[in-house]
Amino acid sequence: MTERLIRITTALAVVAVAGVAAIISYQHAYELVTSHGETGMSAHLLPFTVDGLIWAASMVVLDASRRHHPVPPLAKWSLAVGIVATIGANLAHGLNHGPIGAAVSAWPALALVGSFELLMLLIRTRARANTKDGSDAAPTTWGASTRHAEPLAAPTMTPLEGKVRIWHAEGRSQRAIARDLNVNRRKVKLIIDQATALCESGAPLQRCPHARGSVPINVR
Repeated sequence: MTERLIRITTALAVVAVAGVAAIISYQHAYELVTSHGETGMSAHLLPFTVDGLIWAASMVVLDASRRHHPVPPLAKWSLAVGIVATIGANLAHGLNHGPIGAAVSAWPALALVGSFELLMLLIRTRARANTKDGSDAAPTTWGASTRHAEPLAAPTMTPLEGKVRIWHAEGRSQRAIARDLNVNRRKVKLIIDQATALCESGAPLQRCPHARGSVPINVR
């Protein structure tokens, strides 16, 4: 209950700060573009393209993280460009009032970017916790009776999982495996961790998918 309360209150605080910062940042950007010739609808919509780019790039980064995929370079560049643009616009808005005025004007943009990233961090952390809870909910049981019972069907795995476990058993590093298979290193680590958990749960050697001396496991 305490953990859930902490998550809820933190999320509410982040959203509240982000909302206030977004309004102020938008107002600064709007005044800046109108003072440089933009009028009408374009003046109202142009500030949205900056913060909207940050939001869109953050969503792509979050999706890649949840799927254990590499973050697309375009998302990284878009996020960086959006952050620089929104901070630069707010700085420019306050330059007429000196360095202190520029710093004060830039603060809402910094708070907005920080709130975005904190919100993404909360979502990623929650997703990892759900994944861990799901994996712990149905552990593999290897009791004394199971070890001496009639052999079960060998577990199956994807070709990628089989190759990762075989190469790991041969002594290759996670970095080398990820590079040679052109996959994310976190995915390689996840496969190896799952194999390690199976062995540590008490599985017989022939069912331990990455132990040296184990027999091959069916690969789908």
